[in-house]
Amino acid sequence: MTENLLLLEGSASREEKYRHLLPQVKALVSGENDLVAKMANISAALKQTFDFFWVGFYIVKGKELVLGPFQGPVACTRIKFGKGVCGKAWKDEMPIVVPDVEDFPGHIACNSESKSEIVVPVLKQKEVVAVLDVDSDSLNDFGNTDAFYLGKITDLLFEN
Repeated sequence: MTENLLLLEGSASREEKYRHLLPQVKALVSGENDLVAKMANISAALKQTFDFFWVGFYIVKGKELVLGPFQGPVACTRIKFGKGVCGKAWKDEMPIVVPDVEDFPGHIACNSESKSEIVVPVLKQKEVVAVLDVDSDSLNDFGNTDAFYLGKITDLLFEN
């Protein structure tokens, strides 16, 4: 297990940062069997690398998502199936990129400083078991590159 992240300095693109981070996250979670421990370190690694406003996991428990490990300000504790961006990503089993949270019908405002968001479902044996939620305090901060690499990172939760 690695103990420190090696961050790219200077004007590296977001994709370059993800490519640099991915093997480090793999090393970070390798050999760890506890899902919450892995989620905690992934949240910290993403926050440290990209300085996102909020990054964390919601874990499926029954018919709702329950707040799991995260980095950032306090957050909503429970989200119903299909509600908000997280609940919709769970229901649709697809990543959702929201350029402006004010334009998302039914958006759940856990913090008024959140301006854009991406949610990636975490799948285990083709079933959503959690979602990775990342918020930015800037508009239009996420795109296909984020969806692709965040999906790769969440896939590491179930590798050993």
